[in-house]
Amino acid sequence: MPTVVFEGRIITIDTVEATDKAMKALSGETLIGLDTETRPSFKKGVQHSVSLIQLSTADTCFLIRLNRVDMPDSLISLLENKNIIKVGISLHDDLQALGKRKKFKPEGFIDLQKYVKEFGIEDMSLQKIFAIVFGQRISKSQQLSNWENDVLTDKQKAYAATDAWACLKLYNQLKQTK
Repeated sequence: MPTVVFEGRIITIDTVEATDKAMKALSGETLIGLDTETRPSFKKGVQHSVSLIQLSTADTCFLIRLNRVDMPDSLISLLENKNIIKVGISLHDDLQALGKRKKFKPEGFIDLQKYVKEFGIEDMSLQKIFAIVFGQRISKSQQLSNWENDVLTDKQKAYAATDAWACLKLYNQLKQTK
């Protein structure tokens, strides 16, 4: 299968001010894709805090470096806004990890793992669901990279943006076929 990569604009954010600006830009959206990344641990019992949250529209993805900005109030407001639908996969885990950084009341979330069951899709991974729906492959080669590096590589950025955008793209496609 051909590999798909997000081809839109990727904006990496590492200040609270830039986060506030991004949240203002997203405030006019009604639907966004969401994913998170966490620095992997290769030691038993060691877990790291979520490092990155990706928020994507059809043409722009914001990569917010939580290891630098934590959970600014503007981000919390977006995560609690029931009028902006946030689509992701395995959201229970993502929301739990985000909640460990700062408590909030999640509103307006759709988990693709639950949504795809309505279409007879039993696979639960983003990569498999995307392949079933679009016949394209999402690379997972950067999944275990260090999301807390001083500078994210272009490959890390593309991987992170693709995951959030793919959630949005899948939801829109399935919604059209419903």
